[in-house]
Amino acid sequence: MVDDAGAPARHAEPGAGAGPAPDLVDALVLLRARVADLDLPLGGPGIDEARAVRRQVLDQLDDYLLPRLRSSAAPVLVVVGGSTGAGKSTLVNSLLGRAVSRSGVLRPTTRWPVLVHHPLDARWFTTDRVLPGLARWVEGAGVAARGAPVEAAAPGGVTTGTTDAGVHAGGGLRLAPAEELPQGLALLDAPDIDSVVEENRLLSRQLLGAADLWLFVTTAARYADAVPWELLATAARRRVELALVLDRVDPGEEAAVAAHLRTMLEEHDLTGTTVLTVPEAPLVDGLLPEWAVAPLADWLTALAADPAARRGVVERTRDGLIGDLLVRTGELAAAADAQRAADARLRSVVASAYAAAAEDVRQATSDGTLLRGEVLARWQELVGTGELMRSVEQGVSRLRDRVTSALRGKGADGPTLQDAIGHSLDAVVLDAAEGAAERAHAAWRGDAAGRPLLEGLALSRASAGLRGRVAGEVRAWQGDVLALVTDEGSGKRTQARALSFGVNGLGAALMLVVFASTGGLTGAEVGIAGGSALLAQRLLEAVFGDDAVRRLTVRAQELLSERVEGLLGAEAARFTAQLDALGTDRGDGSGLRAAVSLVERAPLPEAVEAAPSSGRGRLRGAGRAGDAPRPGRAGAAATGSAGTGPGGDGGDDGRREGADSGGLRGWWRRFTGADEDGSA
Repeated sequence: MVDDAGAPARHAEPGAGAGPAPDLVDALVLLRARVADLDLPLGGPGIDEARAVRRQVLDQLDDYLLPRLRSSAAPVLVVVGGSTGAGKSTLVNSLLGRAVSRSGVLRPTTRWPVLVHHPLDARWFTTDRVLPGLARWVEGAGVAARGAPVEAAAPGGVTTGTTDAGVHAGGGLRLAPAEELPQGLALLDAPDIDSVVEENRLLSRQLLGAADLWLFVTTAARYADAVPWELLATAARRRVELALVLDRVDPGEEAAVAAHLRTMLEEHDLTGTTVLTVPEAPLVDGLLPEWAVAPLADWLTALAADPAARRGVVERTRDGLIGDLLVRTGELAAAADAQRAADARLRSVVASAYAAAAEDVRQATSDGTLLRGEVLARWQELVGTGELMRSVEQGVSRLRDRVTSALRGKGADGPTLQDAIGHSLDAVVLDAAEGAAERAHAAWRGDAAGRPLLEGLALSRASAGLRGRVAGEVRAWQGDVLALVTDEGSGKRTQARALSFGVNGLGAALMLVVFASTGGLTGAEVGIAGGSALLAQRLLEAVFGDDAVRRLTVRAQELLSERVEGLLGAEAARFTAQLDALGTDRGDGSGLRAAVSLVERAPLPEAVEAAPSSGRGRLRGAGRAGDAPRPGRAGAAATGSAGTGPGGDGGDDGRREGADSGGLRGWWRRFTGADEDGSA
């Protein structure tokens, strides 16, 4: 959870809350599973950003946090990143004294990122411990499948020819063992952050996310460019250990450039960042002279030789990423809530559209609308229009002989009236379904979440087979009505009277009574159609009685509503099936928040003393600038006042304070600037 300021909420003490505090790795594994299960298929404001956050959170967990927590003694991984042409590969090669990473004027140069490590550290990198999605290629050992271990080769030079071409055919890490690199430290030369190749840009950011320490390389001419500062802002947000290498600085310009750079770092919440300068110098056999890289070589060599400094780098980056992870997972929980809300909103507009259609049918079948036109004409043919109103006034008895004759003697007229009723009812239902489809389609088209779901689907009109289904359901309803009449007329008292009028005739009369209200009629229609309905009702009452007619009418209306709602429900399902397939109604952010809570309650692991360096390996140029200082001193000396670096003894920024303090208290202080008891 996070507080209002966006900082991670305070950890519960072990054993507090709901049960014992979980193991941090187990809690992060659960969190990863919840994030992986999160799907954000619906569009909407900020959804692209949320999808990117989801990918980044998974990368943070897979490429750094989980591997680092499981292997706390692994070498410190220093990722060398920066802009196109900043000289990253040249710098790495110069530190080692030989070409291990391809450099040149052709861009992009670094196609396969190169991970340089001491041969004794090979097994930390030949497996899928870090960056499990990338294949490994070890000089002399070939390419391994993604995640598969490979046998580390003996150190050697850069591969060339057909073997190198094979490397570039795929994507992954090229592992380069180097005796020159101190044990306990690894350098990863990453692709350009602003590469013209999108895959390289994405890979560069992924590799930076796997770093214990970012060694960010820029030049004196381009350090103010926007793209590097966007990435440096990410480092500030994640509180990742960062050192900045200012390359190609003209002699005499160091102070002015350093002062301006220091101002920019302060503006971007990066006060105290270590800055190391590399002066402009001619290359000798493609390498910078030793004196030019000496400050950086000293700084890295001192870091490798100091277990406490290495541990401090790892802990600060780890804790910063955990804090950032909790904040960003909270954002994903909100995005999951928004997905469920969007699902409910889209379903609601569909339900409203088709509920309105059902109401339209109900109104049309109860306000007298269906007693117009062909239905009225067929009824008039059946009973004779000349004496219609007079028969209503004088009672059904005087027309009984005529009606009986008509109903019994004209067997074809009953079905003709039913056909007219059926055709009119078909038209009403079809019109309502078309209107509902138009309204639902328009609502989805105007909604960012619904618009993409309409692509390639003919949902603006009723379905192609609806006409046939409507006709079938209406005819089935008419069969229901005839069955009601048959059942009601099966009693001994009413059987003779029912048989005297015929089932078809009584069924047609009941259908007219269902449409009996004259609320939708005007003028002369009231007298004619209303009289027709009244005559049909009197006829039914004469056969079955008042109570039975009311009961039959209600039941016939219910049966009609059920069939109409079934038809419209199937039409609405064309829309909601798109949501059902996505499953966006089955989850919200609660699962993510519960997983975040577990991570918050999990105590940080005990500080593990890093193994001291064996003394093997020494970067080219180390010691040429004097006695090797502790990490951070070289940077400060090189820039005049650039802050401390890994393992340094303080800086201007609260995030550097208490660098070597481990456990919960140190973690809390680094994020809030205060002790857990609230003291500053």
